[in-house]
Amino acid sequence: MMLQNILKNIDEEYILLNGEDMQHASLLENRSTANYKRLMGSKKLLVIDEAQAIVDIGRKLKLMIDTIPGMKIIATGSSSFDLINITGEPLVGRKKEYILFPLAQLEFSQIEDYITTVSNLEKRLIYGSYPELEHLKSDDERKEYLKEIVNSYLLKDIIAFEGIRKRDKIMQLLKIVSYRIGTELSLEGIGNQLQISKNTVERYLDLLSKVFVIFRVTGLKRNLDNEINKKSRWYFFDNGIRNAIIGNFNLLKDRDDTGKLWENYFIYERYKYLKYHNIHFNYYFWRYRNTQEIDWVEEVNNQLYGFEIKWGKKKTYKVPSAWKRAYPSAGFIVITPDNYLDYIV
Repeated sequence: MMLQNILKNIDEEYILLNGEDMQHASLLENRSTANYKRLMGSKKLLVIDEAQAIVDIGRKLKLMIDTIPGMKIIATGSSSFDLINITGEPLVGRKKEYILFPLAQLEFSQIEDYITTVSNLEKRLIYGSYPELEHLKSDDERKEYLKEIVNSYLLKDIIAFEGIRKRDKIMQLLKIVSYRIGTELSLEGIGNQLQISKNTVERYLDLLSKVFVIFRVTGLKRNLDNEINKKSRWYFFDNGIRNAIIGNFNLLKDRDDTGKLWENYFIYERYKYLKYHNIHFNYYFWRYRNTQEIDWVEEVNNQLYGFEIKWGKKKTYKVPSAWKRAYPSAGFIVITPDNYLDYIV
């Protein structure tokens, strides 16, 4: 849909291919300048949807760009790790990359007033913000849509790309990540639980991050000996996918994981906010021994900011003493339902 809207606003003539169409893919099979010049004729713009499905797509795009003067290419794909890994190295210095996440609160706020946003918070904690959900009228329809995404689409590209047949192991791994949001994961422990190697666990997590199902947050360790940074935490890019994986769409009053949903929601919304504002940032969690921690730490322009994410509305929260001692110039912010919009809109 977005590609169609983009093409409506393009004045010049173009050729449109779909990488999942075998006839279209065959047009690019002969990797030669002469072949591509014949294909393009007088046109200078090539548009390829689902480009990751085309074998050796990176080298083919590079050849076109390098040998056909004035050549421009728009390549899109639902499995971004294919585009990053297959096209990334050949196209260094030749491409500009755009990553589209589920809808951000930043975008919703352009069409919602404050009261509407507050009333929609619970729905977004439970069902997430995939664009298609905005067209569905009932919770039952939302549940079915998210279940379909998980069952039919979520792992499709990973399996096709890597030849992975152990779908059940990946789903079990995703369930483990779902239940352990906000805690460090032991790859060896998960491997023992799933009866697969630590390296396989690491590879699966990496693949899932490259299709933007989950993302990794590492520990900050700079100034104190007992800061924890050997393990990572993992978060979902969308709460709806997380809840579909564990099969729980209960209202907040009927769940015991509201704090995890809230933490996951704020972190991915903050992540999208910084990305969409083109703010360069590094991100971490912070934990000192087993006694003090901060959920989300940003580093922007060499300045650290710690965010403690709380669903409850306690009046005051103390800055962790070890954080204050180790990073006296760092900021410390407590995020609650009262102030979260100030940091994601």
